[in-house]
This record gives sequence, C-alpha cells and structure tokens, in this order.
Amino acid sequence: MKDADTLQRFLFENNNVRGTFVHLAASYQGTRNRYAYPEAVAQLFGQALAASTLLSSTIKFKGSLILQVQADGPVSLLVAQCDDQKHIRGLARWQQEVCGESLKDVFGEGHITITINSDHQQERYQGVVSLEGSLLSDAIESYFQQSEQLDTRLWLLADHRQAVGLLLQRLPSDTADEHFWQHIETLGQTITSEELLQLSSTEILHRLFHEEDIRLFEPEPVSFRCSCHREKIITMIRTLGYDEACAIIEAQGKIEVSCEFCNQQYRFDRVDTEALFASHASPFTPETSQ
Repeated sequence: MKDADTLQRFLFENNNVRGTFVHLAASYQGTRNRYAYPEAVAQLFGQALAASTLLSSTIKFKGSLILQVQADGPVSLLVAQCDDQKHIRGLARWQQEVCGESLKDVFGEGHITITINSDHQQERYQGVVSLEGSLLSDAIESYFQQSEQLDTRLWLLADHRQAVGLLLQRLPSDTADEHFWQHIETLGQTITSEELLQLSSTEILHRLFHEEDIRLFEPEPVSFRCSCHREKIITMIRTLGYDEACAIIEAQGKIEVSCEFCNQQYRFDRVDTEALFASHASPFTPETSQ
C-alpha cells in the first residue's frame, strides 16, 4: 500500500494554511482486530484513529491526544488516542446494530471530547462540544470552530483494510488571507473517496494543489502500541493490598485483569499473588532494646 502507516505534513508557502495526510494500514488492523467489531463500527473506529493522528500533528507536545465520543445511541463510546511518538490505540463500545451512516443514526445524542495530556504538566487541556453534523469529520470541524476558533476541514475514510485522512487548517495570522483559504478549501472538496483510498500523498497533492507552492515534510511512521504492561497491573494489585488481593483469590480462584484498549488478559493465581507481595515486602528490621 502506498504511504502505509505514515503521517505526512505539508505547508502552503507564504500562506497561513497547513495540511496533513495520514494512512493507516497495519496499525489500523492491529487495533481493530482486538475486538470483533461489526464492519460499520470498525470503519467508524478507523475514522476516529485517523482523526486523532491528524489532530496530534497540529500541536507540539510530549504526551497524548485523545478523541472521545460518548452518546446514547447504538455506538455509546468511541475512543482514539495518539501520542507524540505516533503510537495509536483505541476502542469502541456498541449496544446494538448500526443502521444508517449519519451521526444521529450511529450515536444518537452525545458529545465529543478532545483531551491533551502533557508529560510535562500536571494539568491537562480538555474541550467538549455536542455532536453536530452528518459525519464524524463534521463534528470535529465544529469542535475546532467552537473551541479553538480555527477554520479546519477534515476528510476521513476507512474500509476493511485501511483508514485514511486529510486535514486542512488555517493558522492564526495578522495577515489572514480569507480568499486563499476559501480557494484551498474549495480545491480540497473536489477529492473523491476513491482518490483518498488509492492515491499516495504526493499524488493527491498534485491532483488538488499542483498550481500552489507547497513544502512537503518527510513522512513519519505510525504504529499500534498499547501502553499497558504486566508491571502496571502488578502495581495496581499491590495498591489493593494483600488482604484484598487474597479475598479476590478466595472468591474467584485468580485475579484477572483485561486491558480495554488491546484486550490483553493478565491473570494471577495464588502463587503469583503471594510472589508479587513477597517481592515487594519491606526488609525486616529487628527492634533494638532501649
């Protein structure tokens, strides 16, 4: 596949407009195959993964960006995360069959939240707006208009093999050129679904903007990676305390923890549990006589 599992930025020289392409293949498959998603849910999930990756490209940070939709319809939860290393993960929760393609059909009533967690700050940034429009891309565009006051256009697509996206955004500037933005936005609207799914980034740029002066940056690799690991789970069990952990073993025969994002199962039997508390025990210090 052309440009598989890459993100690529570009700038319109001497103008305050930037853009980004993303193409997810193995990273999309690695994420969606963790659960038996119905195809309609999987493709929406792929769009969310592409969107979170595109949005992460618009900020300079060390941490993660999370796109989350919560709603009362057939799909009740959609989460997609991309960190500064372009590692992606996510999940979707559905309650019934999805009939229809509009946001109303898929989600019912709900809201979209974008959260930026920085490794260097204790506080995090979070913006929340209600779901608006017919497509997920419409809702994200509305978010940027309401929360960031940034003109933003998004095209998101996914099928059974890949998830792709294109972002165009007008940057804040004292010399904003409304005519140029409208010109670029109009050209962007001529892209077809087939072209987004089949053409490379350079081919799309030539197809849409061959008369413009564009700086194209080197592609960045994107991969599926979950941050869960056994040591994190061990720390969580130790936080429960020895007595509580033993009570769970007595009741269930084991302690079992599942990562929601990657569906990895972590199991600890009685021997495992005793060992993890024994290895964490404080050294014995004998009392001294007064």
